[in-house]
Amino acid sequence: MMEFDLLFFAWTIPAVIFAGVSKAGFGSGAAFASASILALFLEPAQALGIMLPLLMLVDVAALRPYWMKWSKADAWRLSLGAVPGVLVGVMLYRAANDDVLRLLIGVVSLAFVIYQVAKGRGLIPNPKKAFGPGAGYFTGSVAGFTSFVSHAGGPPVAVYLLAKGLDKTTYQATSVITFWVINLLKSVPYAFLGIFTYETLLADLYLAPFALIGAWIGVWAHRIVPERLFFALTYTMLTLTGSKLIWDALT
Repeated sequence: MMEFDLLFFAWTIPAVIFAGVSKAGFGSGAAFASASILALFLEPAQALGIMLPLLMLVDVAALRPYWMKWSKADAWRLSLGAVPGVLVGVMLYRAANDDVLRLLIGVVSLAFVIYQVAKGRGLIPNPKKAFGPGAGYFTGSVAGFTSFVSHAGGPPVAVYLLAKGLDKTTYQATSVITFWVINLLKSVPYAFLGIFTYETLLADLYLAPFALIGAWIGVWAHRIVPERLFFALTYTMLTLTGSKLIWDALT
């Protein structure tokens, strides 16, 4: 039973604002940290169910300025490829218990930090040439799966799109439309699996204004806050929450 008490809002409001800031100001890659935070004190399914409609709301706010500026071919490959990834996520969810989901969210959180740190130190260089069409479908599948279980589809999509050599606007527009489609794909099984409940939807009504406030702050912070500082804080937060989720799952 979810209780909408002071503790609930003390955790959820900062997490939701962070998601809005991340998606609107610094790309969508780290927004999934909000689901990791919520999974510390809610059941994983509740955390995922609360965050998906809010992430979709921020997506809608970001769609307008990028409308039809995306790479149609890449958006199509990534979106179509996401379908089998989402289906694998559905099968895993049906077979897994809460501790398995906590473990998955925690592992994805730490893997994201390790990947970003290694990339920042040059241990993982950016691809020198663009991937072929098959890589787009494969990347979409990976993104569909990781997005389904933890809302963390950003890193694989970023790797694929960076290799395409797109300009900044096309890159961002393709990322925005791809995750809008993936989130729509996820919403159907989320509903049938009971991840969306009356309580999670009620929570979304309470928290929707804060998601939009976060998006507004993100646009402002994009010009003011150094990207290096923002992601340093994000990686620290993901390391702590990911480690705690893994510990809880294993003990």
